[in-house]
Amino acid sequence: MLFTEEHESIRRTVAGFIEKEVNPHVDQWEEEGIFPAHELFRKAGDLGLLGISKPVEYGGMGLDYSYNMVALEEWGLTHCGSIPMALAVQTDMATPALARFGSDELRERFLAPAIAGDMVCSIGVSEPHAGSDVAAIKTTARKKGGDYVINGTKMWITNSTQADFIVVLANTSDDQKHRNKSLIVVPTDTPGFSHSERLNKLGMRSSDTAQLFFDDVVVPQSHLIGEEGMGFTYQMMQFQEERLAGAITTVKGLEQCINQTIAYTGQREAFGRPLIDNQIIHMRLAEMQMEVECLRAVCYQACEKYVNGEDPTLLASYAKLKCGQLTRTIPSDCLQFWGGMGFMWDNPVSRAYRDMRLTSIGGGADEVMLGIICKHMGTLPGRA
Repeated sequence: MLFTEEHESIRRTVAGFIEKEVNPHVDQWEEEGIFPAHELFRKAGDLGLLGISKPVEYGGMGLDYSYNMVALEEWGLTHCGSIPMALAVQTDMATPALARFGSDELRERFLAPAIAGDMVCSIGVSEPHAGSDVAAIKTTARKKGGDYVINGTKMWITNSTQADFIVVLANTSDDQKHRNKSLIVVPTDTPGFSHSERLNKLGMRSSDTAQLFFDDVVVPQSHLIGEEGMGFTYQMMQFQEERLAGAITTVKGLEQCINQTIAYTGQREAFGRPLIDNQIIHMRLAEMQMEVECLRAVCYQACEKYVNGEDPTLLASYAKLKCGQLTRTIPSDCLQFWGGMGFMWDNPVSRAYRDMRLTSIGGGADEVMLGIICKHMGTLPGRA
């Protein structure tokens, strides 16, 4: 990809924002188990960082997705995984379908304030029994007069305890499972909506995550995004941005793990010499850096295809799968080179080890990515 001065300006803006507004507070937010989403998103919105590739008429910059990708890459400089994930939910998971298919009324009421940072949003897809198997969701939205009455539950929902609205995937008919789903905007102040206490997670500690409950939640049918019955299709389209966002936001986080490990092993001596002088360590670090560059390259290639109007599904799946693999191996190997220090809770590599483990699960598990790749290769019986 060829980057312009505008790309580089966005990089600098994001990096400066993280240095000033985010990283000085990360340790406190991690300890508290939540970060102030409204306050932080409003500041990011003031800089235009929540609507880089969103329509100008609703407050966005109207730039192509490559500009959003360089911003997401810079968010990886954050000293935890929680904030980049929460922001990516706002920009690349909960709002793409709303921006593309939502009515003018919906976009004015919900998309514009999400871009400005005046509203926090979540995407409600996963359920206790339906994670990667999106078609298996059981939440229903039945028509009653001019409304939808929504019943069901959603699980592991990021931003949910602070969200002003949830984009909910629900079954709106008894048709076939890939044609009976719709995306519906649900304000969280609607009667019948509630959420659990924050879930106690292994990592991503400052990201608020909860189970959501819909008990006869009534919203107007005008809150439907696009066409009824097209929700599964819209969600599959959103997944491409979600998977690219998930992959590219880990690149600089992985590089931070590597660089922090280089610094530590360079000054830590064992048996009379710096640890990094051991061939197994410095060669493995070199191999790690090469693998991160390969991940960055496939992300850029997928982005280029997406910007050109081509289907990025295969390359996005490559990126998501490779990212999932590297976020398991690189933090783990780096932690090993830190020895006992790596096992300490407040060690930066230890935090990356915990936070990044989610990458192989969220947004489509590694096994789902492999299934998509197999379909494109034509290696599954009866599939092409």
